[in-house]
Amino acid sequence: MWERERVSEKNVDTLQYRVDGPEHAPVLILGPALGTTWHMWDRQVPELSRHWRVLRYDLPGHGGAPARPATSVGDLAARLLATADAAGADRFAYAGCSLGGAVGARIALDAPGRLTSLALISSAPRYATPDTWRQRGVVVRTNGLDPIARSTPERWFTPSFAAAQPAIVEWAVQMVRTTDPGCYIAACEALASFDIRQELARVGVPTLVVAGAEDRVTPPSDARALVAGIPDARLALVPDACHMAPVERPGEVTELLAGHFSAALPAGRRDAPAAVPVPGVSAGGAGRAPEALPTRAAIAALTAGEQSQDHPGAAAYDTGLRLRRDVLGDAHVDRVAEETDDFTGDFQDLLTRYSWGEVWARTGIDRRTRSVVTLTALTAGGHLEELAAHTRAALRNGLTPQEIKEVLLHTAVYCGMPAAGAAFAVARRVIAEETTPRD
Repeated sequence: MWERERVSEKNVDTLQYRVDGPEHAPVLILGPALGTTWHMWDRQVPELSRHWRVLRYDLPGHGGAPARPATSVGDLAARLLATADAAGADRFAYAGCSLGGAVGARIALDAPGRLTSLALISSAPRYATPDTWRQRGVVVRTNGLDPIARSTPERWFTPSFAAAQPAIVEWAVQMVRTTDPGCYIAACEALASFDIRQELARVGVPTLVVAGAEDRVTPPSDARALVAGIPDARLALVPDACHMAPVERPGEVTELLAGHFSAALPAGRRDAPAAVPVPGVSAGGAGRAPEALPTRAAIAALTAGEQSQDHPGAAAYDTGLRLRRDVLGDAHVDRVAEETDDFTGDFQDLLTRYSWGEVWARTGIDRRTRSVVTLTALTAGGHLEELAAHTRAALRNGLTPQEIKEVLLHTAVYCGMPAAGAAFAVARRVIAEETTPRD
C-alpha cells in the first residue's frame, strides 16, 4: 500500500506544483478539475494560506506541465503522492474539484494513512458513463480541443455568471484550449474507468462533499450518492453555482473548506477560523435522504446467471465482457443484452468468451491494429451493421477519421468497389455522429 513507503522511491513521475503559506503549517493540497490549472484556486489561496501550507498542482499537460499522460485516476494519485513526498508532506488535508476530487477519493481508499481530512467538490462516485468520456476523447482526437473549449462556459458556469464575468469565461476557454490534447484524452480515459460506488464505505477520513446547486455535469444527486456511501460525510449545496463552484462562488467555498479542515486539526493547531455558516448554503450529514445511486443499465441476458468461478470459461468471459464494453461501449453491449433471449444466449456467451476474452485479449498486436483488421474483414463480408459498431470502436481505439478513410480506400482495391462504397456510407454516418460534441 502507498502509505507504507514513500512513493517517490518507486520512480513515479511527480506533478508540477507550487506552495503558498507558512513553512511549518499543516499541509493542504488542492486538486484541479480536468481542463484547468492550479489557478482555479486563486481566490481560495489568500485565506487558506494564512493557516495552511497550501500545495496546488497541475494535471499532466495542463498549464505548461510536462505532457506525460496518466493512464488512470490511480496513476494520478500515485504521482500526487510522489509530489507530496518531494514537498516533504507525509500527511495532508486534501480538497479536489471534479477530476481532482476523484484523485482525492482514490488516495482516501488506497493510502488512507496519508490523509487527515477530505473535501470533494463537484465530484461523483462515477462520472457520467464510460461511453460519454470515450466519445469526448474521439472528439478531441478528431477536432482538437477547440470544440470542447468553446462549450466550456455552458458546462462550468451558470448563465448569469457567464454574462456578468466575460473575462473569467474567456480565461476558462483559454485554459482548456491550451491543454495538451493527448493528456486531455488520457484523462477522459481515466474518468471512463473510474467507478468507486462499491468502495465508498472504506473512506475513513472526515469528508465534506460540496456541490453547486445548478451543476449539470456532476449534479447534486452525485453529491448525495457520495454522502450516502461515505461514513459520516457531510453535504453542502452552494446556491447559484454550477460545476466550477470555487471560481463562481469563491467566498462560500473558502468558508466551507476553512471550517471543515480546521475541525480536523489537532487540538493544539486549531488556530484556523471556526466554521462560519454561509448564507444560503445548505449542509447536512448522512442522515439526509439521499437520492439512489446511479447504476449501469442492466446487462440482462448477457450477464444473467453470472458464470461460476468454477466454470472453465469464467476468466475468459469476465475478460471478454470488460473488453467488449471498453471497445464497443456500454450502450452497444446493453442493447445487445436487451435483445438476447434463451435462444441466442449461448451464442452471446460464446462470442464474449472466444472473440473478446481470447482473441481481442491477445497482446500480439495492439487494439488500433485489430480495428484495422476488423474494418477490412467486415467490409469484405458486407457486414454493415457490425461495421457501424466497429467504426465507433476504431475511433475509440485511437484511429482518426483520416486513417479510417485510408483503410476503406485500401479495401476498395482488394474487396471491391461496391463493398467499399457501402462501407464508406456507413463509416461517414458514424464518424459524423461520434465526432460531433455532445452536451
